[in-house]
Amino acid sequence: MTQISALQKARAAYGPKLPPALRRGANIKVTEGAPTSSAADSEKIAKLFKTTFGSPVVTFEKGAEAAAGKALNAGVILSGGQAPGGHNVIAGLFDGLKSINGNSKLYGFLRGPDGLIKNKYIELTPEIIDAYRNTGGFDMIGSGRTKLETREHFELGRKHCEELGINSLVIIGGDDSNTNACLLAEYYKSSNIPINVVGCPKTIDGDLKNEQIEASFGFDTACRVYSELIGNIERDANSAKKYWHFIKLMGRSASHIALECALQTQPNFAIISEEVAERKMTIGEIVEDITQIVVKRAAAGDNFGVVLIPEGLVEFIPEMKKLIAELNDMLAAEAAVFGQISDPAEKLQFINSHLGKDASFTFSSLPHSIQLQLCLERDPHGNVQVSLIETEKMLAEMVAFRLKELKAEGVYTGKFGAQTHFFGYEGRCAAPSNYDADYCYSLGYTAAALLGNGKTGYLSSVRNTTKAASEWTCGGIPITMMMNMERRHGEDKPVIRKALVKLDGAPFLKFVSQREKWSVNTSYVYPGPIQYFGPGEVCNQVTKTLELERS
Repeated sequence: MTQISALQKARAAYGPKLPPALRRGANIKVTEGAPTSSAADSEKIAKLFKTTFGSPVVTFEKGAEAAAGKALNAGVILSGGQAPGGHNVIAGLFDGLKSINGNSKLYGFLRGPDGLIKNKYIELTPEIIDAYRNTGGFDMIGSGRTKLETREHFELGRKHCEELGINSLVIIGGDDSNTNACLLAEYYKSSNIPINVVGCPKTIDGDLKNEQIEASFGFDTACRVYSELIGNIERDANSAKKYWHFIKLMGRSASHIALECALQTQPNFAIISEEVAERKMTIGEIVEDITQIVVKRAAAGDNFGVVLIPEGLVEFIPEMKKLIAELNDMLAAEAAVFGQISDPAEKLQFINSHLGKDASFTFSSLPHSIQLQLCLERDPHGNVQVSLIETEKMLAEMVAFRLKELKAEGVYTGKFGAQTHFFGYEGRCAAPSNYDADYCYSLGYTAAALLGNGKTGYLSSVRNTTKAASEWTCGGIPITMMMNMERRHGEDKPVIRKALVKLDGAPFLKFVSQREKWSVNTSYVYPGPIQYFGPGEVCNQVTKTLELERS
C-alpha cells in the first residue's frame, strides 16, 4: 500500500486489548478440563478423528515471569469469505509468536489454502504486519475457498511446510474451513507428522459459536455497517413516505445478522428463518404477514416501511428446504450430464424429470426466474448459492400482487411502491470496530499460545468479552467438540454444526416482545456509522445479541 487514508493512519496507532493471561512478560498457566464429546453423532465423529477426538477444553491463566520458549515457525491461511478483523488475527498471531521467542517466524500462504498446496507464500515481517494493523479486508495475503480435504492436499501441505521448517499452521475461517483444519490436524497427528494445526472462528454470519466461542469475528463490524445503511434507508423512507424497502441481508444458514440488525434499527418487519422453519410457514403465509402490515400502516396514512430478509430464507421454508436438498443430491449425481445442457428451458425440463412428485410440484409453482436461480452452480461445499436467489424481489412482487387483490376487494386503499436491496459485500471488509479489533488480536495471540503449548485440532477461544479486557479469559476448544454429520454432495460428512438463532434465546425473545409495536408504528433507530474514537459508550459497544446472551 503506497497511500493510506487519514482514518487508517489514525487507526494504525490503536493498541488492541489483551486478556491478562496473554500480556507480555507473563508465563501462561494451562488448565485442562475433562475429555469432551461432539455436538452430535459422537460415535461416528470418534471413528473419524481417532487421535484428536475427546481432547479437553484448555484455559490459559496468568502465571509467573517466563523465560523465552522454543522458537516456532508457523504458517497462516485466510480461508473463505472476508470478515473485518482478519488482519488483526494475523497481527496478534505474529506478536504472540514473537513473545514466545523472538526468533519465531510467520509465513503467510497466499490466496487461501491454495497457497499451501501450491507453495505460494511470503514471510511476514514487522513492516508488513504494521502496515495492516486494525485494517479491514484480507488483502495482506488474500483468501480462497479451496478445501483441504484429500490425502494429496495434506501431503503437499506437509512437503511445503517441511521445506520452510514450519511446525505449526493457523487456519482462519468459518465452520467448513475449521472442519478442514481439524481433518488436517487429525491426519498429521495420526501420521506422526510434527505439524500442529489450530483455527480461529471467522464468519460475519455469526453462526460459528457456542458456550466457549462467544462470537465469530467480523459479526460485530458487519452488523454495524448494515445497520447504518438500514438506518439511512429508514430515514429516507420516513422522509419520502412513499416506498416499502425490502432488504436482504447476508446469513445463508442462520438469521443472526437479520436479528441483530432488527434489534439495532427496529424495522417494520423482519423475517427470522428459524422461526419460519419452526412454524412450518409457506411462502404464501410469509407474504400474507407482510401484506397485512402494509395494509395496517396504509390505513394510518403510512405508505412506507422497511422489511429485513435473511439471504438463506428459502432453505428454511419446509417445502423449499425439501426441494433444495433433493436438487443438491440430484445435481451432484447428474453433474456431468447437467453441465452439458446450455438451454435454460432444457435445464428446467431435465430437473423436473429427475425430481420426485412433491419436489417437482414445488419447483413448478415457483416463478420462472427463481427456478433458474435454483439451478445455478453450487458453492464448493455442494450447497445452493442462496445469495444469488433474489428473495427480496420475489417477496416484493408477491406482496404487490396480493395488494392488488385486496384493492379489488376494497380492503386496501393505499399506495404501494417497492425498492429492493441486498447488503452483503458492503460489510465484509470494513475497518473493524473496536470490539473486533480487540477480539481478533486476542484470538491470534491465543492461537500462538495454543501452538506454543503443543496443541493441535483446537479452535482459539476468547470469552467474557462483554466485560473489561481485564476480565477476559482465553484458551481453546477441540474442534471435534463442535462437530456433527451432515449431508454434503450426496454423502454424510463431518462438519462443524452451525449455531442457529435460538427461538427461546434472549435476543429473539426481545425482538418478539417489540415487533408488533415496530410493525405499525414508525419506531426507527438510526445507529449511524461505526465510531472509532470518542466516549466508550459509543466506541466500545458490543452487539445487542451478545449483550442479551451474556446479560
